[in-house]
Formats: sequence, C-alpha cells, structure tokens
Amino acid sequence: MRRIRVKAWGLIFWSFLLLTLLPLPSTARPTHEAGIPVYGYQVVHAYPHDVNAFTEGLFYKDGFLYESTGLLGRSSVRKVALKTGEVLHSLSLPADVFGEGIAHWDGQLIGLTWQSETGYVLELAGLSYTKRFSYPGEGWGLTQNAQGLIMSDGTPELRFLDPKTLREVRRLRVTADGEPVSQLNELEWVDGEIFANIWQTDRVARIDPATGHVTGWIDLSALLAEQDRIKNHTDVLNGIAYDATQKRLFVTGKFWPKVFEIRLVPAKSR
Repeated sequence: MRRIRVKAWGLIFWSFLLLTLLPLPSTARPTHEAGIPVYGYQVVHAYPHDVNAFTEGLFYKDGFLYESTGLLGRSSVRKVALKTGEVLHSLSLPADVFGEGIAHWDGQLIGLTWQSETGYVLELAGLSYTKRFSYPGEGWGLTQNAQGLIMSDGTPELRFLDPKTLREVRRLRVTADGEPVSQLNELEWVDGEIFANIWQTDRVARIDPATGHVTGWIDLSALLAEQDRIKNHTDVLNGIAYDATQKRLFVTGKFWPKVFEIRLVPAKSR
C-alpha cells in the first residue's frame, strides 16, 4: 500500500510541475480577443417610426433619415422626417425584388436587393432611377466611408466596392475570438469603425476595418419594451444610422414603432 501511495503522490507532483511549466492552451490564454467588451447604452430620445416598415437599410443625411424596406411587393426607399417619422417622399421598388441595404455617394442613393443579384442607383434629391448594376450572390447591408462602399451578404465577409464602377475591389473577413462572424446585416460607418447588425440577434458588432476583428459588442436586447414587441408584432433589430456632425447614433428594427437615439456606455467584461 505504501508503494502505491508514494507512486500516486509522485504522479501528482510531476503533473503539477508540468502544468506550471507548460504554456496555457490558446482557449485559456488571456488575450485581447478572448475578452471582447460588451457595451451598454442610454436612450437619449425616441422618435416615431412607421410600424409597417420592414427596415433593411438606414442612414442619416442633412437632417433626414433615408430608409429602405423589404418584402416582395412591399419594398421601397423613403425619405423620412426624423422628429415626426413622417414619410416625406417614397419610391416603390419593382414587385419582384426584395429591397435591402442603402448608402449615399456623391448625390446618389445606392441600394441592394436580396436575391436578385441586382442593385440600383437613384438621384438622392428626388429618389428617381438613374441606373442598375449587378453583383454575384445576395445583397444585405450597405454603408460608405471616404474611400467607397462597404457591403454585407450574410456571410462573414464584407465586400468593398468602387463607388464609381460599383465593382468589388476587395473583401474583409470578420472574426470574433478567432471565429468567423456570419449573419452580418445592416451596416454603418461610425467614426472609423464598421457597425453591423447581427441578424436574428439584438447585438451590433463593432468591427475594425483594417483587420476585420470584432473589437466590441453592443447589447441592445432590452431596447424595445416587451409590450411594444407584442402590440406591434415587431421583427428583429435592424437599422443603424449615424449623424457624424452631432455624433448621434440611431437604431431601429423591422416593424418597430420607434427609432432610438442612443449613447453608448462604458464596456463591461464579457
């Protein structure tokens, strides 16, 4: 019995020594990626929103919201008064397309469709058609920075488009904790970062445009009151707009009764 006990203690000692000397496995190593911060929010203001709008794209420009809506036979692009939610001008898309993300560039509005592999260009001032363009695969979200357009297609890859030719010039793979992040939907460029709704969740990813790494999550799970969800039969969170001049961030969702202006609050450990 004594020999067995000594042998057992010896195994414990050497095991402990090896564990202290060997490096931690990558999953346990305290890296920056392993601690992606989660941001909260404060509601600054709530504005009216059309509960019949199946929101797909959203951006803010010159005091107005521009919104695209989806669903076959119900897709549209509209100019909306922020404070009242009034639709000031609207253009219906063809009944056989499903409207998706929109962005602006040089006095024009560029829009995507879901599975038609076709985009469209409108004059921003009057929302009148100027031309169409094509792309392979699905169209989901769209935004722009100073260099060009950024497009999502539901995969972990973001496409960068030349704003003049509307052709793809490169792609960026989005990852979090070293894993690819799919379901990237509505996009917005916010002070040097890409914000992306994650479809079917209440989270927005903050993405480094140089590396594709998710540097933070924004948790909006409690943004819309439960009674509003039930009463209005709302769908998922979708729609991000940013007023770069006044540093105002707006978010909404499909069939939501409100557009929320929010302020991000310090991150907490995940």
